[in-house]
Amino acid sequence: MSRMHQETALSRCPNCEEPLESGDLFCGACGYDLSVVPAPPEDRPTIAITVPVTGAPMTGAQGTGAPMTGAQGTGAPVAGPGGHTAAASGSVEWPAASAADRSEPPAPAGPPAGVRFDRRGGSGDFELAAPAAPVAPDPRTTGSAPEQERTAGSKLCVACRAGRVDTDGYCEHCGHAQPRERDHMEQELGSVAAVSDRGLRHHRNEDSFAVSTTALPDGSPAVVAIVCDGVSSASRPDEASAAAATAANEALLESLPRGAHPQQAMHDAIVVAAEAVNSLAHDDGRAREHDPHHHTNAPACTLVGAISAGGLLVVGWVGDSRVYWVPDDRTHPPARLTEDDSWAAQMVSAGLMNEAEAYADERAHAITGWLGADAYELEPHTASFKPDRPGLVVVCTDGLWNYAESADEMAAAVPADAHERPLHGAQVLVGHALDGGGHDNVTVALLPFAVPSPGAGSA
Repeated sequence: MSRMHQETALSRCPNCEEPLESGDLFCGACGYDLSVVPAPPEDRPTIAITVPVTGAPMTGAQGTGAPMTGAQGTGAPVAGPGGHTAAASGSVEWPAASAADRSEPPAPAGPPAGVRFDRRGGSGDFELAAPAAPVAPDPRTTGSAPEQERTAGSKLCVACRAGRVDTDGYCEHCGHAQPRERDHMEQELGSVAAVSDRGLRHHRNEDSFAVSTTALPDGSPAVVAIVCDGVSSASRPDEASAAAATAANEALLESLPRGAHPQQAMHDAIVVAAEAVNSLAHDDGRAREHDPHHHTNAPACTLVGAISAGGLLVVGWVGDSRVYWVPDDRTHPPARLTEDDSWAAQMVSAGLMNEAEAYADERAHAITGWLGADAYELEPHTASFKPDRPGLVVVCTDGLWNYAESADEMAAAVPADAHERPLHGAQVLVGHALDGGGHDNVTVALLPFAVPSPGAGSA
């Protein structure tokens, strides 16, 4: 992913992006050999357009007509059988949602002035150079048995597998800088699991996620999955995604047990997440420390989330991260449940291009909505569905769906037993993206959806 401005080839380390001094032969942070620096590849950036877009109307599950009905909105009450309406709070009897139409203005044919660049896996990303493997020392000559016992509790170097890692994160034997904790993250919590990986082309992981479970006032379970993707042209995108995921998750854990309707809770959680990201732009001390140009480059990220509660599946998003529905019975069609805030989606909804043409354009991944202080207008999207059969909810960043874009392609990549082994399924999907090239950070959360039996969850 590109930065806000271009610098000379040796102004930063190609491996860890640490600033360099003139004449440096090695990076002082990671030890990277600067004597041979590859020529900078061509940059193919995408553009974040500072124009709000609401997308095309959604009726039900998009794409292939999955067996569910959907309602689009931002926390509006959902009409149920017999005309009953689920209130925004205080009630947990949420009936099936009905479709709602949205009127959209025609979209502009191209991006206006005032843009930011956000490369999403173009060929301009550098590949990390593999360090030369040092010769492992003979354990018979590296110290006495008592010395080895004293160091047995310290961390082993991932490069030489022999040296111990000091408190600064470097191997005491070979000097190799150790991977960051966020380079690869996994979490499994009951029936929901998530995996995030740095990918093969980036020097850090700017994605983040949060998964959690809680109980509704009637004692029935509610499961939450939040996935965020940092906009790398912004300053501190890794902090933005982490702040958004944490804030949205905490907001849902506070509102759902109080009886808030899940769709309203999701809308409010996105607003809270946006405020958390906005607050990073006002942290002037840290902003200057990380990026002297922070005033034109506020921290930003996208967000997508899903809630399974009371027989409803609620999704919410801002940006181009997605939610897919994959039925357990693969004879039924899968579907994509979200619509991107992107240039390509804008062109398709305006009828100016078909989907194949739009996504083949170099501007396809230009995002038109994000969380951040420089976002033109915050417009959380939410939708509520009531599936009539069990399935798997796939919540992911574009680091995955770039390699499985359509609902059918995503369903084909999901292992058949993913609803029973969600962590393994998430690992397989991350591996699918890495095998495809791993040009971007990859994050996916899997949330199995079980259709409640008659009378389940009743008081």
